[in-house]
Amino acid sequence: MKTSEIHLADSDVFYKTYIDVLGEVELMDFLQRQLENFPQFINSIPDSKWHYAYEDQKWTVSEVLLHVIDAERVFQYRALRFARGDKTELPGFDQDLYVKYSGADRRSKESLIEEYRVVRRSSIALFSSLDRQRLSAKGTASDMSWSVAALGFVICGHQKHHRNVLRERYL
Repeated sequence: MKTSEIHLADSDVFYKTYIDVLGEVELMDFLQRQLENFPQFINSIPDSKWHYAYEDQKWTVSEVLLHVIDAERVFQYRALRFARGDKTELPGFDQDLYVKYSGADRRSKESLIEEYRVVRRSSIALFSSLDRQRLSAKGTASDMSWSVAALGFVICGHQKHHRNVLRERYL
């Protein structure tokens, strides 16, 4: 499935931004490409920047990276539920609370790279197991309607967004 096949309501601008940042891509190809290049990007971050935040009250580099991993897990869980026909409306999640209790600043670069790889392989396994009908299945999370495929693209776009932020503001 390609990004051009995803249709979000105009009210979903926040998440549409994550899909738009990708351009025209195929979901499985992009998930795999990020699995190959994101660990290299993390590894290229100087150790001296690991605990750096560009402003007071902003997350550190390690917190941003663990946030990307946490968010992928949340979006993956939503995709699984919707793909399996679960119509239960799901709440949003408080990303700042997740970061507060993440312990990211006690984590090594290597441990975050390994966790990222495990989580991304799990996303790839999930999305590759779904046919077009299941990728088109919908559910509600954070008061918005989502297709399973849209969640997959948001996983990719969310990561790309934070990679861009890290490049522009942190490195």
